[in-house]
Amino acid sequence: MPSDFNDTISTDLAMPSTLLDYPTTLADLRESGWQTKTVKQEIHDNFLSQLQDGKELYPGIIGYDDSVIPELNIAILAQHDILFLGEKGQAKSRLMRLMSTFLDEAIPFIADPEIPLHDDPYRPITRRGRQIVADRAAEDVPIAWWGREDRYAERLSPGTKFADIIGEIDPAKLASGVSMSTEDALHFGLIPRMHRGIFAMNELPELDELVQVGLFNILEERDVQIRGYPVKFDIDVLILFSANPATYNRSGKVIPQLKDRIGSMIQTHYPLERELGVQILEQEAEGNADSAEQDPSVVVPYFMKELIEEISRSARTSKYVDQESGVSARLSIANYRTMLASARQRAAILGESPAVPRISDLGHIYASSLGKLELDLMGTHQMSEKQVLDTVLAEAIATVFGEYVDKHGLAEIGQIFSQGVKIEVGDMLPSSHYAKLLKRVPPVWDKAFEVNASENEAVRASCVEFVLAGLYATERISRSQSHGRIVYEV
Repeated sequence: MPSDFNDTISTDLAMPSTLLDYPTTLADLRESGWQTKTVKQEIHDNFLSQLQDGKELYPGIIGYDDSVIPELNIAILAQHDILFLGEKGQAKSRLMRLMSTFLDEAIPFIADPEIPLHDDPYRPITRRGRQIVADRAAEDVPIAWWGREDRYAERLSPGTKFADIIGEIDPAKLASGVSMSTEDALHFGLIPRMHRGIFAMNELPELDELVQVGLFNILEERDVQIRGYPVKFDIDVLILFSANPATYNRSGKVIPQLKDRIGSMIQTHYPLERELGVQILEQEAEGNADSAEQDPSVVVPYFMKELIEEISRSARTSKYVDQESGVSARLSIANYRTMLASARQRAAILGESPAVPRISDLGHIYASSLGKLELDLMGTHQMSEKQVLDTVLAEAIATVFGEYVDKHGLAEIGQIFSQGVKIEVGDMLPSSHYAKLLKRVPPVWDKAFEVNASENEAVRASCVEFVLAGLYATERISRSQSHGRIVYEV
């Protein structure tokens, strides 16, 4: 196939201009030397080729190199149907979607509007497809091409019916005189239509038992049975699943026969180290056109990124948060963007540049956090979600600040408050406000600026707020709040 092949391919019968050089008849296809493969064999061969060439197999996946990836590689080479088992926000869906990158750029199919799926010209499974190949000369069998991106489909389990993914008897076809026991009477669901492709089912335990039985039958026999009529198809499809351990392992949620037929179970996890979480945060921010990483007018001190990630990490270990539900990486991403938005607003109103996030900007993350934390009703003791978030935020600040205290000796700063020094901070105070205050404070504050070396007033203001919030979180100083302003003192 030509090297400039366009990945986005229409499945319409009319051939796009980029495919004019491709075989358009069965005779041309045979002459080209194209060979048919099962979808699992196709993925196996392409994966093995990329592995041998040292290519990046899973772009965008961070922190799984020594855990998830080796197991997934083996499952692909074993040609298994795969279950990704993990809590929310652990890249299960992203891993499933990346499986399509191991497909061929395009595969041929019989271009006939009466065939409801992409039938293999060499091994057609529909009655109509077999009839066309048998009755027509190879020069008269039209061929079209099905692109890689179109060969992946996914579905969310809640609300999914048998007819959606397996199929149903079509009353209109029965009314026209078609026998109910033949394939002509069927309206195909997603899985038969994904013949020679990949189908992914998200949140498997939420799937109705009847539909689970249908999936079990496809995994076991690769056929379809609708309303008791056994319609045999040699369906060729790779099926992927995702599930949360808490519901997947709960008795009765997934029928044992279906569990038994899934070839491999891949266990995912959250980033094991904060630095990996920050890398994910930065990666996702770079994917956003409005991100700070692409905007030179915004500067984000590294300790602020650490704080955003540590909030999620603290929530994952908090006794107030339901750990069976998990805390998604989307919490960090949403909070990060909220923090940047607050910094941009301040910079726009006050005419400052660059915009630099501060601790006081985290006062706005309630909007992006509430609803993403599921509370442990036994552990919260009637605490509100906002109170739980305050507790998690304080723990995160104390944790990150404790590491910087050891590195920079910031504890000495707490001593200056015994002299009656008060410092007011707030998300709408100009950076010059902090600079004026620091002129009356001993040189010990110089240690604070080792956290993020810069002469910029906005960056230094962010450092000051970080140190003050850390001293408060570790109970070295006190504070009072009023109308968005915070005053730190002994």
